[in-house]
Amino acid sequence: MEYQDNSIVNKLTILFFMDKMDVPMTEETILLACYYQNTWLEYMDCVQTLNLLIEAEFLSKTTHDNIVYYSITPDGRACLSHFYSRVPSSVRAEITEFVKENRAIYRRRQEYSTSYRMNPDKSYTCTLKIVDSMKTTLDLKFNVANKEIAKSVAKKWENNAAQIYTMLYEQLVD
Repeated sequence: MEYQDNSIVNKLTILFFMDKMDVPMTEETILLACYYQNTWLEYMDCVQTLNLLIEAEFLSKTTHDNIVYYSITPDGRACLSHFYSRVPSSVRAEITEFVKENRAIYRRRQEYSTSYRMNPDKSYTCTLKIVDSMKTTLDLKFNVANKEIAKSVAKKWENNAAQIYTMLYEQLVD
């Protein structure tokens, strides 16, 4: 009986977190928040619970640019509202505080993506993206001379994507 209770609390904890974040998230992001940065769930419990919530249609999965995103469904929100009190108040408080402090960081991490790859001529192609509501707003690719520059571009993009996009938009769209 204890396992079943833990399973239910795990499901409700993830639903509560997803409801508070109110943005589609990757499995990596959910694991980072629920296991690596906090102790709300164990790693395997988190992975298993995500799959169970998908099967129950309390979470939905969508794919954009070969990345899978999880979102809470209306049925998931309804379930959470009925069993809200089963999530321990201490966990609810931790999640609420965590979301308040980290929502912008998590959203930015998912909305502003960057990658780089080495080309046959040993230069690197940097790919910079802004994805808003799983719709690509900007997809910018350019070549740089070496890996160090590519890493620098990636770091600068993480910190300045919104300002760069605004500047490009203002310069190109009247």
